[in-house]
Amino acid sequence: MEVGQRRPLEVLELAGMCERAGLDMVSVVDHPCWSERLDTLTLLTAIASRTCRVRLLVNVAGLPLRPSAMVARVAATVDLVSGGRLELGIGAGDAMSWDVVVAEGGRGWGAGESVEALDEAVGVIRGWWARAGGRCGLGCGGQSLGAGRDIGIWLGAHGPGMLRLTGRVADGWVPSSWVLPTERLPAANAVIDAAAVDVGRSPREIRRGYNIEGDFTARCGFLKGPPAVWVEQLTELTLEQGFSAYLLDRIGSADVIRRFAAEVAPAVRAAVNAERTTNGGCPIP
Repeated sequence: MEVGQRRPLEVLELAGMCERAGLDMVSVVDHPCWSERLDTLTLLTAIASRTCRVRLLVNVAGLPLRPSAMVARVAATVDLVSGGRLELGIGAGDAMSWDVVVAEGGRGWGAGESVEALDEAVGVIRGWWARAGGRCGLGCGGQSLGAGRDIGIWLGAHGPGMLRLTGRVADGWVPSSWVLPTERLPAANAVIDAAAVDVGRSPREIRRGYNIEGDFTARCGFLKGPPAVWVEQLTELTLEQGFSAYLLDRIGSADVIRRFAAEVAPAVRAAVNAERTTNGGCPIP
């Protein structure tokens, strides 16, 4: 579940509601150059203090305004505070206004620079975690507190170059349905999978998440209709395209969260597990 940022106390309550409703992940979008938005990583730290089970996703950190080493340090801190629940999403800031980025002290990435810059950023972040972990007996770099695992890095990727980078270096992929609609997902997945194989990785190593928006009262289109429509469409995406996380954007009200948690998420899980059990696949954990 993706939660908004304008009213921090309301955001904290929504995040707690997500956990109580049985959802598995809460994410916060990151638009550091929008003056009306609060700081994503600070909010996630507060959410970590209000929850104990849900995973926390930065969705996704815009690196042109966030130095990579700083992102690594803050992410490691949030991960430790949360007990090893953070997933770090990062992106090239394609949705940002470059003149605003430059005005706020960032560096605008020109055409062709974004992939190289993001690739370098992943290396810097992982390198910082490795060095910090080596210096600290408590594992206070990329190693999660007591979890013995590295923080997952997810890329918000949509273009061919970014998709290939995802296949080469990322732990997860989190596109958005309003940028990459469902009919384009098979081709995008194929690019990621081919890039992974080219560097000796299994495509199964890369988790797939999807930022989605929908309307239970509408009657036509993707996630436009009653819960049964959502269940059918999300089950198909999970089985055919390998998605395992759906982040509801622009949720509108707490009632939408409750309905999604009660009528959609468990039904999708049950349908996917039934199909995979029948065909010898792996159920959703």
